[in-house]
Amino acid sequence: MKKALITGITGQDGSYLAEFLLKKSYEVYGMYRRTSRDVFERIEGIKNKIHLVQGDLTDVPSLIRALKETNPDEVYNLAAQSFVPSSWTQPISTGDITALGTTRLLESIRLANPKIRFYQASSSEMFGKVQENPQTEKTPFYPRSPYGVAKVYAYWTTINYRESYGLHASNGILFNHESPRRGKQFVTRKIIHSVAKIKLDLQDYFELGNLNATRDWGFAMDYVEAMWLMLQQDKPDEYVIATGQSHSVREFVEEAFKVAGMEISWEGSGLNTVGKRDGKTVVKVNKKFYRPAEVNSLVGNPAKAMKILGWKPKTSFKELVKIMVESDIKLLSLKK
Repeated sequence: MKKALITGITGQDGSYLAEFLLKKSYEVYGMYRRTSRDVFERIEGIKNKIHLVQGDLTDVPSLIRALKETNPDEVYNLAAQSFVPSSWTQPISTGDITALGTTRLLESIRLANPKIRFYQASSSEMFGKVQENPQTEKTPFYPRSPYGVAKVYAYWTTINYRESYGLHASNGILFNHESPRRGKQFVTRKIIHSVAKIKLDLQDYFELGNLNATRDWGFAMDYVEAMWLMLQQDKPDEYVIATGQSHSVREFVEEAFKVAGMEISWEGSGLNTVGKRDGKTVVKVNKKFYRPAEVNSLVGNPAKAMKILGWKPKTSFKELVKIMVESDIKLLSLKK
């Protein structure tokens, strides 16, 4: 039986990956950082099927201890300070966890057991001010946030450890991937949760930033399979994981309302844009939700992953929005 250690197991991706690996008959270990609040909501249904170990990406001894205790065949590094807007208010912490944390984990693997296969969760945010469309594994990086900068550092550190020490270490450059487990601070879940509340008369309106920003949105459950496939290859490498299609924030809002059985129309432009339903304002634009340096457009080309890994996205944009809207309406209905 193979063993896997997942950092960030309590997050969206970590919880889906743990479920996926259990179905593959893995013994799954999840590393978590102890806090004063309960962070196990996403893994509540599998908590008795996995093993939890304490560890912190800022603390090398704890990482080495976790590796020796679990003796994994594979390590999936999904832990990070992952909310992009917070990286401007916490740039040092973001760098320490997201960038240097990856270095600490790779160094710990090198010291504990260099035969471990390693997956690094890289991000489309590394492309930032995009240099070409669509983005591929060869597209130059131009990060536009401290988060993106930290991810670029972690990306090259992963390659450096592979080339310097022969580690089987791969980068998955994942474009935006969402689900009902996405944190409510992320724009997609914020939209979905707000629409569900408006549907149930629990909220009047919500505020967003750049409605014209476009992203390549996929379903997180589809994307964790790609992570696993990367570590099953004979040779480690870099792979873009995406749908190849992009949609604007405005389109995401429209589709969410549509799934919930509501139609909205837009009035005004720029910061004065409002979305209305039956004459009532349900969406407003607020400058505070704009980024200091915007990433206007991201769309990936997953051709390499499709050819070499045999991976492809299974869930369409409309199906993704439907899954998320129906989940939040059900969740909120139970609380009413």
